[in-house]
Amino acid sequence: MLNLSNLNVYYGESHILRGVDLNINSGEMVCLIGRNGVGKTTLLKTIMGLLKSRTGMINFKDNNLDKVTTDKRAKLGIGYVPQGREIIPRLTVRENLLLGLEAIPKNQRGDKNISTEIFELFPVLKTMLNRMGGDLSGGQQQQLAIARALMGKPKLLLLDEPTEGIQPSIILEIEAAVKKIIAETGISVLLVEQHLHFVRQADRYYAMQKGGIVASGKTSQLSQRVIQEFLAV
Repeated sequence: MLNLSNLNVYYGESHILRGVDLNINSGEMVCLIGRNGVGKTTLLKTIMGLLKSRTGMINFKDNNLDKVTTDKRAKLGIGYVPQGREIIPRLTVRENLLLGLEAIPKNQRGDKNISTEIFELFPVLKTMLNRMGGDLSGGQQQQLAIARALMGKPKLLLLDEPTEGIQPSIILEIEAAVKKIIAETGISVLLVEQHLHFVRQADRYYAMQKGGIVASGKTSQLSQRVIQEFLAV
């Protein structure tokens, strides 16, 4: 599904990502862990095309993404929920959701309707369709941001710190929704996360340090050493 090979990314002359190799299979949830500032968000932005790699390759569904723009990556099937959510505060929940359709090629969009699956995953959104996005709580905005990305029918979903600043009960709801999405649609998820319970929901993990991948494995085999070294718990 997604393969990164020897990916190197710079901010100016600052070397941020250093020779990153990573792969995600179809229907798999992979978690990227590491302390703040090690390059996790940079990696997601590079996959999405918001940052350009200097060397290395990103291959998605047998497409080399080196010269593919961000909007075309979305249309190929990569959905992105950034850190901070970035919903549009002065648009309604309905309008925010419908923006997600922009990721679907025009000839495949059909009617501008919100699928019932969205409300099955996040029932609170159905009751708030006419509320402004900026009036929602942090947890509700996070659910909206994920739902908006799902409106584009992605094959790969990138989630950057989806539990940051959210109350525990909503974290569990988001965890359950993500697991249901994978089980029912077969999409893949690359998750950047610090919340240990959520990390353990993934199939595999990669640990980052100083811009490089320094450890990887099955989350079922996460050792206490790795947890203490790479998670803020």
